[in-house]
Amino acid sequence: MKLRQKFIFLAIAPLIVALCAIAVFVRQQAAELARQQHATIQQAYLASKQAELEHYVELAAHAIAHLTASGRKDADTLDEAKRVLQSLSFGDDGYFFVYDMQGRNLMHPRQPELVGRDLWDLHDQFGAPTIQNLVAVAKAGGGLVRYNWVKPSTRKAGPKLGYVVPIKDWNWIMGSGLYLDDVEAALAKVDAQQSRNIDVTMLWIMGLAILATLVIATAGLALNISESRVADAKLKALAQRVVDSQEQERARLSRDLHDGISQWLVSIKLQIEAGIIRLQGDAAQQARARASFERIAEELNDVLGEVRRISHDLRPTLLDDLGLAAALDHLAQEFSQHSGTPVAFSARGNVEKLPAVVGTVLFRIAQEALTNIERHAGAHRIDLSLTSLRGTVVLAIVDDGAGFDPEGVETHPQRGIGLRNMMERLDAIGGTLDIVSSAAGTSVRASVELKD
Repeated sequence: MKLRQKFIFLAIAPLIVALCAIAVFVRQQAAELARQQHATIQQAYLASKQAELEHYVELAAHAIAHLTASGRKDADTLDEAKRVLQSLSFGDDGYFFVYDMQGRNLMHPRQPELVGRDLWDLHDQFGAPTIQNLVAVAKAGGGLVRYNWVKPSTRKAGPKLGYVVPIKDWNWIMGSGLYLDDVEAALAKVDAQQSRNIDVTMLWIMGLAILATLVIATAGLALNISESRVADAKLKALAQRVVDSQEQERARLSRDLHDGISQWLVSIKLQIEAGIIRLQGDAAQQARARASFERIAEELNDVLGEVRRISHDLRPTLLDDLGLAAALDHLAQEFSQHSGTPVAFSARGNVEKLPAVVGTVLFRIAQEALTNIERHAGAHRIDLSLTSLRGTVVLAIVDDGAGFDPEGVETHPQRGIGLRNMMERLDAIGGTLDIVSSAAGTSVRASVELKD
């Protein structure tokens, strides 16, 4: 593969990977939002249906209240109550039904063939005992029941939300129900719209990926490297610019995390706390809702702390404000605290005014070395030292861990990324990296000759 083809590939491949990752993330987030919206709309619909249904049953109970309160149980009184309930209806499929506590149908205006039949053992197509559930809820004082029943206007079974109340003096249960097929149709429409939105978003991301790939490929084809000496010089300068841009990006990302995301999360926290106050409902619902939102608010505080920690890890301000020695000392203390492995730091010589690029490279090498020790070495003690003597600054990290084979790791295709990063960073500023490892421990020494 020619050099300029490598450039094109190295430019396009990370872009495609990044866009694919973004597409997966966006799709997951969109699907989760769609699921939450579905649940919210469904809850709102059902709450509305529930309130409407309770109101209907309450009106029906009032319509026969003069009969139930009379204390009479004769056939004429019971028939009059049935007649009143049978005359009540709402909409095309809204009606009232009456059963006795043994499951025998006493009145059904839309299915008169059921009147007088014992339906105690009636089960729907899913095997649920319909009448038994209605009677059980009524005996418990009344309430809502979800079941399947034939819809009069279509003569097809569908989901139904019922509400039943007991008439204890007559050994009756009286109730009504609302069919939920319109709710399911509305939710299906919402889901379809969400799916179309997700598909459109994916198409936009795909189009952006194709356009960006074409732009990069066109720009890459315009490259013309004629001499290897010029190419090597440009590559070395490019490597240095990559290192510089990485550090600039880390500093920018640190500011963005602290000044942007932290404030955003604080705003979300305040909104959640305000939402707790505005909750409506009975006392039990309010207490549960408040407890849930308060837990979320506490978790957001933890998120804010994590954002600050990430901001510090990307680029510690000590490195810019107080220099490399102070940053390494702070790094040693933090590592000791979170890993439990003591790190002894020492500094000798004039290490206060090192070039910024040297300080950055040595600090990153120290970070990488400590990370490798924590992951692989199992060390009990670590010595970290910074020495400046006769124009050369040396960073040494020594541990008493298990050790490893530096040559084998360096040449392994899937391992040794950290070591290669160290070497490339030092090579960019003219430094050297020496690694000595055995079963007694590992020593990593990074040396940089300071030049005017």
